Amino acid sequence: MRIIFLGTPEFAVPTLKKLIAWPQGEVVAVLCQPDRPSGRGHNVLAPPTKMVAQANGIAVFQPEKLSRSPETLEAMRALRADVLVMVAFGQILKEPVLKVATFGTVNIHGSLLPAYRGPAPINWAIINGETETGVTTMFSDKGVDTGQMLLKQAVAIGADTNSEQLSETLARVGADLLLETLNRILDGTVRPETQDESKATYAPLLKKEHGEIDWSKPASAVHNLVRGLYGWPGTYSSLGGGTLKIIRTKIVEMDVPNDVPPGQIVSVGERLLVACTGSKDSALELLEVQPPNKARMAARDWANGARVTTGAIFGS
Repeated sequence: MRIIFLGTPEFAVPTLKKLIAWPQGEVVAVLCQPDRPSGRGHNVLAPPTKMVAQANGIAVFQPEKLSRSPETLEAMRALRADVLVMVAFGQILKEPVLKVATFGTVNIHGSLLPAYRGPAPINWAIINGETETGVTTMFSDKGVDTGQMLLKQAVAIGADTNSEQLSETLARVGADLLLETLNRILDGTVRPETQDESKATYAPLLKKEHGEIDWSKPASAVHNLVRGLYGWPGTYSSLGGGTLKIIRTKIVEMDVPNDVPPGQIVSVGERLLVACTGSKDSALELLEVQPPNKARMAARDWANGARVTTGAIFGS
């Protein structure tokens, strides 16, 4: 089976490596996003999938917009692929691309479709407090994650699992599920299933403003936001005229008096506790933070060094 792989980030790497090692397949090309500046130094970095492809002598194409690159489309056609495999490519495919390969385009999506269609399903599942998600393989169509489903694999979400950890798990599960899907396409046992539109939900693109913490929400909701936005865009809150990034938290069962406003620090020392709304989970322990222009550190170390006192209020 001749395969053209479309994928860019680290999430796509396990699947690409599995396909390269698959005896029944041959990856004849990899399409990914162009090299981009990254980090404070704005050094130009190649996508992880490009590095894997080059290490294995596989041709790489990096169109800014595949829909506006007829030369890339012609090169894809010339490769006479049996299937396109797409994993977090970052572009919506137009009909001419969808028709390039004999078996069409098989996509891996990081949710149990039709729930959490869109670009950030892993993050929003955690933010919304889901205890289960998974991966779905599907035939891509012209819509956004609306194609016929092929196989699914559910994955539990731990109470403290963050988006980075869940992404790594789903990437591994998705790679195995993709190979099973291709094997069942070859032997004719796969049964495409149309999605139920009445059950569809959407996971929109993440923006920096999503990370501002609203301390008037229950501690569980704030905790879910922190772990759901871990890495990018991250969560933050203002205090004393500055902004503090909140990296890791823990829900604490304690009764906070009704007259304590949300966001108020109620304990400083071995544990840095902040009041939220709620009942038995009305406080949140800050475990790891990052002050402006400094490295990440234990929250209690930051509080001691910054001379934070009980009664200070986040978000004020």
